[in-house]
Amino acid sequence: MAIVRRTPFGDLVSLRQAMDRLFEESLVNPRTWQFGEGQLVPVDVYATNDDVVVEAILPGVKPEGVDITVEGNTLSIAGDTSSMIPGREGLLLQEIRRGRFVRTLTLPVGLEPDKATATFEDGILTLRIPKAEQIKPRQVKITTGQGQFTGGHNAQSVPVEAE
Repeated sequence: MAIVRRTPFGDLVSLRQAMDRLFEESLVNPRTWQFGEGQLVPVDVYATNDDVVVEAILPGVKPEGVDITVEGNTLSIAGDTSSMIPGREGLLLQEIRRGRFVRTLTLPVGLEPDKATATFEDGILTLRIPKAEQIKPRQVKITTGQGQFTGGHNAQSVPVEAE
């Protein structure tokens, strides 16, 4: 029989570490981002003046094996890699993803998914979804009795002739 010395604060530290790990895994690295057996489908999403761009890294996936759907403001990227990479007998370590994958993202409102374009090059899927005209930024001109002003730090007066 072994005697184990316990301290009351030792359990609190492990509980805190467990809570930190729980929050980190659920908020920073959510399981909804997984690809096949626990593999991550990494994406970058960014906005330009005209588009929202989604880039997904899909190495080893062929373009014809990827399904992209937009329903409402939800984007889904799905595919299957099980037929591309055969299973092996006697595996000691398996990190190559196999099987079906799905990545779902919520898109901002005001996009035109009917006009979206997708390219696939070197394992990188790039999806460009145009912004609707009504949400694109616009320059507003200010009119005074002295003329029109274009906004900005270096605003200059532009004389306007009265009719």
